[in-house]
Amino acid sequence: MRANILKRKLNLRIKRKKRIRAKISGCGELPRISVFKSNKTLYIQAIDDVKAITLAAISGAKIGIKANKEGAKKIAAEFAKILKAKKIEQAVFDRNGYVYHGVIAALAESLRENGIRL
Repeated sequence: MRANILKRKLNLRIKRKKRIRAKISGCGELPRISVFKSNKTLYIQAIDDVKAITLAAISGAKIGIKANKEGAKKIAAEFAKILKAKKIEQAVFDRNGYVYHGVIAALAESLRENGIRL
C-alpha cells in the first residue's frame, strides 16, 4: 500500500515538472536555476539550456547544510555569491515540480534577497 502512495506522489511530481519545463528555458544571459530536494539535502544548479551546460552548481551535502528553511537560506546565499562571481544577476526559477512552499519558497526568497532577480 505504501509503495503505491509513494509511486503516485512521484508520478504527480514528474507531471508537474514536465508541465513547468514546457514553459521555461534558460540561456547564457538568463539561466534556469533548477532545484532538487531530497530528505537530507538540497542541490541547486544554474543551467544554460541552449548550450546544454551547467554554469554553476552547489550541493548542501558538500557544505554540510540540511534541507530545512534555515539551510535553504544559507545555501541560497552561497549560491548567489557564486552566480555574482560569474556575473549572473537574473535567472529563471525552476522549482522542478515541487510545490512552491516551505523550503523551496525560502530558497527563492533568499536568492532574491541576495540580489538575484527571479
